[in-house]
Amino acid sequence: MYSVRVGDEVISPSKVVCIGRNYLEHIQELNNAIPDDMVVFNKPSTSIAQQLYAAHDEPLHYEAEICFVVNDGSYTAVGVGLDLTKRKLQSALKGKGLPWERAKGFDNSAIFSRFVPIESVDVDDLQIELFINCVRVQLGHVKQMMYSPSAILDELKSYTTLIDGDIVMTGTPKGVGEVHKDDVFLCRLKSGEETVLEIEWHAQ
Repeated sequence: MYSVRVGDEVISPSKVVCIGRNYLEHIQELNNAIPDDMVVFNKPSTSIAQQLYAAHDEPLHYEAEICFVVNDGSYTAVGVGLDLTKRKLQSALKGKGLPWERAKGFDNSAIFSRFVPIESVDVDDLQIELFINCVRVQLGHVKQMMYSPSAILDELKSYTTLIDGDIVMTGTPKGVGEVHKDDVFLCRLKSGEETVLEIEWHAQ
């Protein structure tokens, strides 16, 4: 049930590890402080959904991200995903100095494309695009990241065990916003000028 497709195989990750504040312009658009260290939080496996929803107790915000599947301690496949956020709740919790995983780790808060083998792409030239109702709202290249995919993996492995099949979400570029019912999302992953994959989601 809480699964993703990697090539021709369906797998069930044990967790989704997420990197926050990894694009400078996204930090600025939310008026957040630039962190001294990598911002990391987890989503449980039960957050993985097949359907995009516009609300969960409150309106949800989308954050499109380049994502990787880990096997044997290395990235073996790449795709795209949406980190869905209860922004109002997150802001309230942050304002009180409290952890904000309740605003990130709820049911149906992570939705993914299929994943393709990493051998077919140049990880250093990956770019993500998100269109909503045919309008491009997000565009981000790995070179804009404060922490590269390889740096992220090294940091995660320094303190936690990544189980085969775990997913790493690498952060979102600027352009986040609210999901509205009946919105049509088109997310595209490119390697250089080549489109690696794209996926369409219809918000319910």
